Amino acid sequence: MSAVTYRRAGLVARDHVFRVPLRHDDPGAGEIEVFGREVVAPGKEDQALPWLVYLQGGPGGKAERPLSTSAWLGRTLQEYRVLLLDQRGTGRSTPANRQTLAGMSPAEQAEHLSLLRADAIVRDAEVLRKQLVGDEPWSVLGQSFGGFCALTYLSLAPEGLRQVMITGGIPTLTGHADDVYRAAYPRVLRKNDAYYARYPHDAAIARRVFAHLAEHDVRMPTGERLTPERFQTLGIQFGQGSRFDALHFLLEEAFVGAELSDTFLRGVDAVVSFAERPLYAVLHEAIYCQRTASRWSAHRVRAEFPEFDATSADRVNFTGEMIYPWMFEQDPALVPLREAAELLAAKDDWPPLYDLDRLRRNEVPVAAAVYHDDMFVDRDQALASAEQIGRARVWVTNEYEHDGLKASPAVLDRLLAMNRGDV
Repeated sequence: MSAVTYRRAGLVARDHVFRVPLRHDDPGAGEIEVFGREVVAPGKEDQALPWLVYLQGGPGGKAERPLSTSAWLGRTLQEYRVLLLDQRGTGRSTPANRQTLAGMSPAEQAEHLSLLRADAIVRDAEVLRKQLVGDEPWSVLGQSFGGFCALTYLSLAPEGLRQVMITGGIPTLTGHADDVYRAAYPRVLRKNDAYYARYPHDAAIARRVFAHLAEHDVRMPTGERLTPERFQTLGIQFGQGSRFDALHFLLEEAFVGAELSDTFLRGVDAVVSFAERPLYAVLHEAIYCQRTASRWSAHRVRAEFPEFDATSADRVNFTGEMIYPWMFEQDPALVPLREAAELLAAKDDWPPLYDLDRLRRNEVPVAAAVYHDDMFVDRDQALASAEQIGRARVWVTNEYEHDGLKASPAVLDRLLAMNRGDV
């Protein structure tokens, strides 16, 4: 373990790099690096503060970079020493992408990628906890997929946890990926309804863009083609309060005469490219798999919702958090991983992620924010799962979207109070 310390306004950070087994059940299979950034408020560096580890959403998302003390981080630093964990395969941890996996066969790539799920992330966290904290348990804050990991943590190593807080991240514990997407597509349609109700004139612009892309070979600044189906994936922004209106501001500058503008194309590229987060695409359906194969669930289930067929529907409906096989043919960051992705989609021996009996007997305080209108995580599935977790308390709110944790310190305040028993 090595560490580098630096200071800036509002925080003191210490960077840690740890060595962990690639396979926790087979230490002889080699090691990888896992990066964590310890953050503390200035003046509290030497205080015996309790630890809190932040588990980022995703999958495949590196931890938040503290460019400023955001709503949740500023609140947390009032009483905790925070570890911002780059989950294995992401950020400054040993990366997994088209470049680092280039020397492997598709089967080897798929095998390596299969080791980057929540169960391995939790076992990494336990290695880090024992090195940083010793035998003392720490608190966990899980945002979105980080909440999925927190429930795996409760299943595998509850002795390492003092308390758990989850924001927008209680998954179905037993459902198939098909169940997830059958619930997701109607939620995304409702977000489209809300968007077009706010910006009714955008319907004609979106239709014009879709038709233009169908008729022309349009290239983004990177040189890759923008297809009609990639354009439709811009709806992923509808699930965040801070990004809901972003599509409107792209569309209002979409055309320069009869051509799509550079401004528009650059803005679209920033949303649709997986260059910075390939694992998000590669592992997205695998996070739901337990002894089952996804078989490209979002792609198959989409056929049940003809509203997303923009060639025949009354309007262009944008999709949300869905990964499709054609993405591995169109996105240069994913093309080299296409065969591995096919193998992962067919894999049907994924180990379980949750111990239902242990979750029912759980004694660790759990407080969770369930966002009533969350586009990414189904409210009803979340509430059904919460009922199976001992000592879990749920706050259902329609005041925030999926990014509520970053929007206001009140979200974390509420969860901390719930775990203390104050509310």
